[in-house]
Amino acid sequence: MAIEHLTKETFTDKVFNFEANKDWKFEGELPCIIDFYADWCGPCKMVSPILEELAKEYDGKINIYKVDTEDQQELSGAFGIRSIPSMLFCPKEGQPQMATGALPKDAMQKAIDDVLLKIKN
Repeated sequence: MAIEHLTKETFTDKVFNFEANKDWKFEGELPCIIDFYADWCGPCKMVSPILEELAKEYDGKINIYKVDTEDQQELSGAFGIRSIPSMLFCPKEGQPQMATGALPKDAMQKAIDDVLLKIKN
């Protein structure tokens, strides 16, 4: 499954319509990770191949999206993105959780299992 780049329009459709709702209301079919990034950001480039691997490993269980903070400034502003990369982990139920910085793959897998899929070991 390829990683999809979201615009404001597709974001409000697939993740959260922040214009219509004040309180978080997840619109997606599957839990998801949203990677807020920029092309010039070194740590973002390190995270990219990890997200590609995770997209394959968790295909059908989660979606992974990217938001270009340069291109989609309103979207970044809506979530108060101050540093990149920032990852928004959105479970189907409950509040999303934000993680900042280039997370290693094992930390992302743990967040996917704990936050998104709620797998108890």
